[in-house]
Amino acid sequence: MRTARRLPGELTKSQSLNTPRMANANFVTQDQQRNIDSVRLANKTTVRFDETTIDFGIFSHNRHVDHPIFRYLDFDVDDYGGFVNAVDDRSIGGFRNRFNIGLNLLYGELDYREYTNAGNATKGALQFSTLDKSQIYTAYAEDAFYFLPDVALVAGTQVLHAMRERTDRFLGDGDQSGSRTYNIWSPKVGLLWEVDKDWQVFGNVSRSAEIPTFDANTFAAPANSNLEAQTATTYEIGTRGRRADFNWDLSAYRSELKNELQCVRTSPFALCSVRNVDRTVHQGVEAGFGTAFLKTLFAPDDRLWLNAAYTYNDFYFDGATYNGNSMPGVPKHFLRTELLYKHPSGFYAGPSVDWMMQSFYADNANSLAVDPYALLNFRLGFDAGSRWSGYLEGRNLLDKRYISSAVIAETAPATEALFNPGYGRAVYAGLRLTW
Repeated sequence: MRTARRLPGELTKSQSLNTPRMANANFVTQDQQRNIDSVRLANKTTVRFDETTIDFGIFSHNRHVDHPIFRYLDFDVDDYGGFVNAVDDRSIGGFRNRFNIGLNLLYGELDYREYTNAGNATKGALQFSTLDKSQIYTAYAEDAFYFLPDVALVAGTQVLHAMRERTDRFLGDGDQSGSRTYNIWSPKVGLLWEVDKDWQVFGNVSRSAEIPTFDANTFAAPANSNLEAQTATTYEIGTRGRRADFNWDLSAYRSELKNELQCVRTSPFALCSVRNVDRTVHQGVEAGFGTAFLKTLFAPDDRLWLNAAYTYNDFYFDGATYNGNSMPGVPKHFLRTELLYKHPSGFYAGPSVDWMMQSFYADNANSLAVDPYALLNFRLGFDAGSRWSGYLEGRNLLDKRYISSAVIAETAPATEALFNPGYGRAVYAGLRLTW
């Protein structure tokens, strides 16, 4: 697969809202691009033995990236690995028990080079060259023991071992070689109540981890990586289910993070730099439902559905310089709602609204905010569960000018180019065929 993109770059807030089609002048001068040639191969095999199902497979993904930005990046990435997963669902001593165990193996090699961007996406002198290697081994197990016919105690664990190793091949700016090993244990415990076959109530406490990528890491011999792994303890409770004319999915959570990996732009002409934030909290609500509130309007068994998906994100710093400030880049409230007519033949049509209800900040200091917005959309299509389906969708029909995302800064003046304008009026179409 080949992708080729010219990068318009970020704009100031005023430019994003008043001239959203313009490009950042520096990006134009340097003709910044991101061009990727990639080949992906994968295989998965499933074997069943009575109450036990085993999945195993291998994969490989090769990419060449030609990426002129403020420097000319030219690199090759090879990722490959395999996995095995087994699920055993049987009765033990008269109690149902579902046991899941597996192993993931991931290897990667990054042959990375940076050159001077001599203008017009022309490669100049070599400035940086490394060979990066990574290994990630993840072993996990989870057991759901139904001590009551419809209530299970769920317990599990995951063990992660990861290695990052960099060999610096350009020593004109010092030796950036180094390595780092991460060993992390992530347990989980919870309860699952299957009220009936279409209704669940759940609660759990779990630990998770994310290790830095080579994009984030810096090394300096003889020291190792300057970044710690991000870890989180998450508490969650919720319910999901469906009835003939109603479905729902509701959960509330709180994640207490240590060493969150945050990418912050430190100057107007540099990429963002990843660093650890000591303590943060991510908490909120995720809610969705769909209900058929009118039936048999124009034909027997047709429906008028109201669908809605809402997220509440209360993310904030829990200590140090920005204690109590909202974490930037994340809308606190977002709602997508849709009124959709469905005909039993498979035809459907209706409007939808995307509504960001409240400003979010572009910087840690909470000094520059992104304005709320609402977008009107409409889609129609056909899907009868047959060999083909298709759709036509118009988005942002009123051509609303808005900011879709922002690069994060420590403290952002109003004139800093941090923002990506949202798409204007657009039409999308798709067709699916199966045989």
